[in-house]
Amino acid sequence: MTNEKARTGVWFVGARGSVATTAVAGCAAVTAGLHPPNGMVTETPPFAGSGLPALSSLVFGGHDTAHCPLPKRAETLTAAGVLPHGLAAAVRGELTAADQEIRPGGPQQGDTRTDEELIDAFAADLADFRQRHALARIVVVNVSTTEPLPEPDAERLPPSSLYAAAALRADCPFVNFTPSTGLRTPALTDAVTASGLPHAGRDGKTGQTLLRSVLAPMFVQRALSVRAWSGTNLLGGGDGAALADPAAAAAKNAGKERVLTDTLGHTPQGEVHIDDVPALGDWKTAWDHIAFEGFLGSRMILQTIWQGCDSALAAPLVLDLARLVARAHEAGVSGPLPELGFYFKDPDGGPAALSEQFTALLSFADRLREAK
Repeated sequence: MTNEKARTGVWFVGARGSVATTAVAGCAAVTAGLHPPNGMVTETPPFAGSGLPALSSLVFGGHDTAHCPLPKRAETLTAAGVLPHGLAAAVRGELTAADQEIRPGGPQQGDTRTDEELIDAFAADLADFRQRHALARIVVVNVSTTEPLPEPDAERLPPSSLYAAAALRADCPFVNFTPSTGLRTPALTDAVTASGLPHAGRDGKTGQTLLRSVLAPMFVQRALSVRAWSGTNLLGGGDGAALADPAAAAAKNAGKERVLTDTLGHTPQGEVHIDDVPALGDWKTAWDHIAFEGFLGSRMILQTIWQGCDSALAAPLVLDLARLVARAHEAGVSGPLPELGFYFKDPDGGPAALSEQFTALLSFADRLREAK
């Protein structure tokens, strides 16, 4: 089992963003007993005794190109209704400590370093973080803004792949909570295999796709034919601005469509549209319109509306993943982790239905419990 005194590093790519800030503040709040661990599956009874690192043992750091300090970012999230009033002040010490461990990301405009130089620099930051805090291991978690998929003939790696390559070079497991490329590029295939590191991804399943992964199996199990499935997302904040780029939106929507295709056995008519509404900030509204056929061809409609805060939905999942992957690394598990498909739109294999993914996750918890 995990040594309770050992400390585990959680290194966020996008460390000053809403998700990372909420995760750091939330971890501190739960550890101090200020709030219950709502949304954290790893804090439920089936995971007891699985050897997961304690929340109090997590040490946070990361890379970012932004400069707003985490305590100030937390104040902004409080004003937006994401964090409860008083929390930013209560955990200011933890936020400050994490902010002091954030290093400049890249490549930024005017950066003349090659890919290899950037990877080396990022890996050196990880090695320094590990050494200074005497960490047993570090899990790198990408929660940065969605990037467009790279062109097939691109000469440079996308930023997410630079960070992923640095994680491999520093012997750190990698979690890609975004739709960005990360480890999934031919340029890193050999390095991923040679590393023997556990890794998981891609694109966290927090709202609309979570609901789709529950509803789609219902239609299949009741032999109801889905004719069309259309959706609209209204969101603001950094994600809204980034996904206003059609290329970035296409990367995001691929995971949403995959859930339906894998579950229904075909791709129904309809598309997902993403609209940037800056006034919504970190809040999102997702609307789905499902057209299906019943007995004797009777045509029916189901509509759903999901309104939520992406950061508050994502943060507990990110903490879950960091703990699960850290424990997998300690237990000697290597390669992709399809057992963590419960958390992703575009997982590394495994079933598509949420109930089946949850069963696989519980089996994984048992496996970790039995590991030395």
